[in-house]
Amino acid sequence: MSVLSEPLTPGAATPAASRTQLMLQGPLVPTLLRLATPNVVGLFAMTVVIGYDGYIIGRLGADALAGVALVFPLSMLMMQMSGGGIGGAVTAAVARALGAGRSDDAGHLAQQSMLIACVLAALFTATLLGFGRSIFGAMGGRGAALDAALSYADVLFSGAIVIWATNVLGAVVRGAGNMLLPALMLVVTALIHLALCPLLVFGWGPISGLGVAGAAASLLVANGTASAALAWHLMRPGAAARLNGSRWRLHPPLLRDILRVGIPASMSPIVSNGSIAVATAFVGGYGTAALAGYGVAARLEYILVPIAFGFGTALTALVATNMGAGNAARAHRAAWLGAGIVAVITGTIGVTAAIAPALWMNLFTQDAAVRAFGASYLQIVGAFYGLYGFGLALFFASQGAGRMFWPLAGSVARLGIVALGGWLCLHVLQTPASGFFGVVAISLAVYGLTIAGAIKLGSWKR
Repeated sequence: MSVLSEPLTPGAATPAASRTQLMLQGPLVPTLLRLATPNVVGLFAMTVVIGYDGYIIGRLGADALAGVALVFPLSMLMMQMSGGGIGGAVTAAVARALGAGRSDDAGHLAQQSMLIACVLAALFTATLLGFGRSIFGAMGGRGAALDAALSYADVLFSGAIVIWATNVLGAVVRGAGNMLLPALMLVVTALIHLALCPLLVFGWGPISGLGVAGAAASLLVANGTASAALAWHLMRPGAAARLNGSRWRLHPPLLRDILRVGIPASMSPIVSNGSIAVATAFVGGYGTAALAGYGVAARLEYILVPIAFGFGTALTALVATNMGAGNAARAHRAAWLGAGIVAVITGTIGVTAAIAPALWMNLFTQDAAVRAFGASYLQIVGAFYGLYGFGLALFFASQGAGRMFWPLAGSVARLGIVALGGWLCLHVLQTPASGFFGVVAISLAVYGLTIAGAIKLGSWKR
């Protein structure tokens, strides 16, 4: 037991204690669905935002679509690191602390998580504002597409701390088993963005439109509202993981508890989004239409991620709480069950997209060449989305178990396949874009199978 805390009083009837007991003793399927449903609903709202952004920006033309496609891997990297990498580690650490009866540690963990968020947000801001032109140029950005990328990125990453705060604070709340409030904040964020985005992009009356920069500004305003609400919730007396402004200081043992899982967990989305960035660069070699089409089609994958995230964050809390209480068998059962559910959902979406890609592509563009490239991508890659979702769910479960080597290894394997395969397709074999899309499909399958195989062979026991 940590010297920083005292155990929960046996039989305590607080909402947080009740949620912890549910995760320890409740029937797995109903408990998982109860935990995951608010997340899925909230993240569905963010899915709408992803699609809505594509629709709004698509009205600005192919160059705007291509520019935002260049930024998308890095913006999603920030979202995945803050919400899934560091955020997942925070959820797991808070859940393990509460599962082991260390209530005070949960509050201190919340404080440490915000300190980490401030440092990493500053790193994103400095990197993308200082080197954005070089980064997007290396990814294939040219001319008007590069200008659009810089316009969007300069605004978005200037406010990186707002996005980090929203996701990390939401992770703290989820660690206490409260999935409803963070989900509600996602819905609020989506509603604000849906109303504000077209106003800032196109203007209205005396308000001048900002173009693609307006979409980024809208995201910052929406996330700022959500982060303020989450901070207020965690500062209230009685919060399961209370942010107490009068006692902020470094707690190295708790900081290490977050970082020992958070660092490798954050490396995984870095490598995964590196795969997407490399893929984007190779697709750029086939022309602007191919880049725009790929950018629109690949947005569907960022809809799969929220679905996996919705169940995955529930798995992180469920697995971590049971691991903290010494019930590894129940943690394993929860992981396989949750991953199977995610695989069915994402696989269904992928097969549908492969059979009828126009259902997705026609939402964003009427450019025939752009639609053709995007349809080709979905027809080839869509069938592998089930395995990708399976791997993503097990990634989150592994965070709860505190075992992140093999999820990281799966991400590295995915990157290696994309990099080598893309080079061969573009520079050696000189295949059409469809050949490279096949490489991307293989990389997704390898990612999911690597993580699943490692857990099956006992990686959580080492």
